[in-house]
Amino acid sequence: MGQREKELVMKILEGTGVVPNGPNPWDPQIHDEAFYGRVLAEGSLGLGESYMDGQWDCDQIDEFINRVLRMDIRKKLGWNLPIILHALSCKITNRQKKSRAFTIGEKHYDKGNDLYQAMLDKRMVYTGAYWKDADNLADAQEAKLDLVCKKLGLKEGDRVLDIGCGWGSFMKFAAEKYGVSGV
Repeated sequence: MGQREKELVMKILEGTGVVPNGPNPWDPQIHDEAFYGRVLAEGSLGLGESYMDGQWDCDQIDEFINRVLRMDIRKKLGWNLPIILHALSCKITNRQKKSRAFTIGEKHYDKGNDLYQAMLDKRMVYTGAYWKDADNLADAQEAKLDLVCKKLGLKEGDRVLDIGCGWGSFMKFAAEKYGVSGV
């Protein structure tokens, strides 16, 4: 089945200028052939997680993503029967297991901060930014945090429960700028 999956991915990428194991800096270098099946079965989530798991890498990942997005692959796929059948078979034969949950969590969350410090702003905000009046990532992140606080109507003395807070960037911002306390 591996060769068929590889052929399907190659067909999907036609016209994007992206070639797996190609010579360009935006071409993904595949280290594990399981990558092809994973991307077909899980789409963009499988693409991202296979990257985190080291199944592939790319010198210019930003350009890789740009080329793939410009082609609008979802629209291109339409009703591609082989891809639909493959994805359905993967959903029916779920590869995830409860016994693997801890290992999966370790791989995704225990990587250390080096990667995040290289790609995030000084607050290490790990969500989208608000670019309306910003021209750099730091300002866009501050604008987003401020917008959230305004939409919540936060004022000095309020208490906020922050669940899933990452590095606590929202809570720190809200405490500094709006005088709230947090849990």
